[in-house]
Amino acid sequence: MNRKEQSRLGLLNQVEKDKLTVGEAAVLLQLSNRHVWRLLSAYRKEGASALAHGNRGKKPVNTIGEGLRQKVLGLFQTKYRGFNQLHFTEKLAERENIFLSRSSVRNILLGSGIKSPRKRRPPKHRSRRERYPQEGMLLQIDGSPHDWLEGRGPELCLIGAIDDATGKVPYAFFQEQEDSRGYSLLLREIVLECGIPLALYHDRHSIFELPPDKRPSVEEQLEGKRPLTQFGRIMEELGITSISARSPQAKGRIERLWGTFQDRLVSELRLAGAKTTQEANQVLAHFLPEYDRKFGITAREPGSAYHKPPEGFKPEEVFCFKYQRVVGVDNVVRFYEYRLQILPSEDRLSYARCKVEVHMRLDGSLAVYHQGQRLDTLPAPFEPAKLREPVLVGSTAHRHYAKPSLDHPWRGKFRVFIDRGSRC
Repeated sequence: MNRKEQSRLGLLNQVEKDKLTVGEAAVLLQLSNRHVWRLLSAYRKEGASALAHGNRGKKPVNTIGEGLRQKVLGLFQTKYRGFNQLHFTEKLAERENIFLSRSSVRNILLGSGIKSPRKRRPPKHRSRRERYPQEGMLLQIDGSPHDWLEGRGPELCLIGAIDDATGKVPYAFFQEQEDSRGYSLLLREIVLECGIPLALYHDRHSIFELPPDKRPSVEEQLEGKRPLTQFGRIMEELGITSISARSPQAKGRIERLWGTFQDRLVSELRLAGAKTTQEANQVLAHFLPEYDRKFGITAREPGSAYHKPPEGFKPEEVFCFKYQRVVGVDNVVRFYEYRLQILPSEDRLSYARCKVEVHMRLDGSLAVYHQGQRLDTLPAPFEPAKLREPVLVGSTAHRHYAKPSLDHPWRGKFRVFIDRGSRC
């Protein structure tokens, strides 16, 4: 069973033990209630094997051929340019003898990045939902860029999480910007302090999910290709369900949390006179327990849904950024501006042309792994071409060159005036 099927099995077992309702399991699995009932019925009859899809590895019999796809795209871009999707579908049937449904035509166009020229969005009905019954079942995470120090220091971003069942904040901290490293630090502290939650609720930022132009096609998904972001890979390794919010109102609990913090926490920071990131985090560490005491509530069900990490869990090997590299013939791994020399091990003397995994840890250090085993490395010298590159003083964004001397040929006839000015 893959990780997705194992997650479904665990949630169905909780439904069988009356720890979860079918509706709550449907939200965590991102399925409809009817489909969860269908899975539950099959699981009761056939066991865990019923959770594997019967068409796994098979190509659908109703797949639209590539030749037909290209013909539809060609007609839309030339003869029927500017037609809306429904009108274009009708013309395909009337004049081209191509009988496709509107949804099939829409998928062909969207798969090539062609959107409908008409944009209509019907109004949405929003309603308040019930909290999850147990602590640790769902955490909402987000970042809030704001002038937290009111001009006394740099503008910071507050990254934090709130438990859906209790309204308590398991962890939060300040840093300069919202990025993958910040969310990885947040999740690491929650896992080490409380345990692994069942699900995370977040927005559709590229930190959590790939942008539409980089998502795999249907054919790639059938082949098992599932590219993930770095944070998405961390959630998958921990077995955490990822749920994307379609609007800010959907994750209103943490949005209201930021509103409260931008009132109360800003006043606490002003009262303490905090001017740096470190001072702001110190004030926040004292503020969070007081906030949980005043605004936290008791979950409907006792106990905790957090589960402990597995035996032998190594946080530094999970909470990091992983990249694939190929070792050079000189046993050197090139990773951006770094060069890592791999030393021989007991298993083998040379790793030339081997595929390795470079881990960039949250503290900035690097580690190289081959088939799950960490390799001993040393800094390697740069290539001659790299050493011959001109060195600029300062960053490339703000280049600072050395000031020419007074007798430099560039100054020419202005040298006299410079000499006079230097004596004044």
